[in-house]
Formats: sequence, structure tokens, C-alpha cells
Amino acid sequence: MDLLPDLRVAVARGQIEAYFQPMVDVSTRRIVAVEALARWKHPEHGLIAPNVFIPLAEEHGLIGEIGAFMIAEGCRCAAAWNGGSARVQVSVNVSAAQLTTSSLLDQITDNLRRLSVPDDVLVVEITESLPVVEIAEVNALLNEMRLLGVGVSVDDYGTGHSTAEQLAGLPTTEVKIDMSRVQAATPNDPFIRGVVTLAHARGITVVAEGVETEAQLDIVRGLGVDRAQGYLFGRPESESDISRLLKNTP
Repeated sequence: MDLLPDLRVAVARGQIEAYFQPMVDVSTRRIVAVEALARWKHPEHGLIAPNVFIPLAEEHGLIGEIGAFMIAEGCRCAAAWNGGSARVQVSVNVSAAQLTTSSLLDQITDNLRRLSVPDDVLVVEITESLPVVEIAEVNALLNEMRLLGVGVSVDDYGTGHSTAEQLAGLPTTEVKIDMSRVQAATPNDPFIRGVVTLAHARGITVVAEGVETEAQLDIVRGLGVDRAQGYLFGRPESESDISRLLKNTP
């Protein structure tokens, strides 16, 4: 199945959509953030998983267009959801390819200004599996984002190249512990406890990914994690479904 020709026109034809997975405060279970995730609704093959089309897009230089669409959608939804008394952060994933382009900061700035998105609502997620040298090269760009009020989240922490010292050197506002670490965690887990200690000393929020059971939630809560994300709280949902959830959130 050759998906490349269809992927080249998927954004223009409205086939790429943004879905959102909730993140909750571990103490209250209240939704405090959502992560925007790209979904490709192919007219013939149905829903195509991101792990299939995102690497294809990165390999063939199409990730910039998809990434720009997701930033625009994330900002649009953030503006809508934060227009009243609600307060929910929206995280958008940014690939290594996007971080090396000069247009990324302009895209974010233009969307924030055009939509009057509140400060500290948009969060950019970078993967911790990026090689350290690449992370160092984009440090200046990340600092410029922070000056705009945009949060910086390090995703998949515990699986890649970064050390605790290198993490502390980034303008990070959030670190997301990878689900493989979370689902194998014990009540006295030294890795998670160490991440929490380091992060909290620097004012960084800690998120546990892949929380699927009450037992896992109890463990990460006991270890001092701030937020949790996973199927226990909800799968990625459409904008309208998330709007209903937020409307019913006390």
C-alpha cells in the first residue's frame, strides 16, 4: 500500500484531524491539559495510525505542513476552551525537523496573536529521544518560545539520550515520564522519585504517561507526580468530545 501520494494532499483535503487526550491533576482528577494528536482519516483505508504516517511524513519532507496544521488547530482549540472561566493547557508535538526550521517560531507567534491565546496555555512537546546534540542546537529557539509564554515539555522521558543534568539545562516547564517506566513503577521507584525531586526543585511539572489502572495512579501519586495521562482518564477524542468533557468538569 503506497500511502505517500495520498499523504502529500491529506492536509489540503481535510483528512488530517486533531484529536486530544486528557491530562488530569492526580489529586483532583480534574482535566487540566490535553495533548493534541494527529489522526489521518483516509477515504479508502480508514483511520491510519500516526506511527505509520508520521515517520513517512518526516522521511519525505511533509511533516512541516502537518506540524503547521496541528499548531494552528491546537491554538484554535486553546482559544475556544480558554475563552471563559475554564483553564486548560494544550500540548502540541513538534518534530526534530520542525525544530530546525526558522518558520516554527513565526507559526506559533502568528497563531497566538491572531487567536489571542492566553499566556501559558500552549505547550510545545519535544521528544526526549532526540539526540542530545540536536536538543542543544534548538535551545535558543526553545528559549524564544518561553519568552512568548509557551511551555516546553520533554516527552517520553526515560527512554532516550538526555541525562538529568541536560534536562535541567533546557528551558523546560514540564517533563513526561514514558509509559514504560510508569507501568513498571513500584511504590518506591527510584527513577520516578529522582525525576520528581529534580523537576520540582526547578519548578517543572511532572506528568506520568500511560496510566491505565487505579493501582498505577496510586503509585505515581505517592511518588509525587503532578499530572497523569492515559486510558484510565480517556483515549484521544475529537474536539467536540473534549468540549463536552470540559463543560462537565467542575
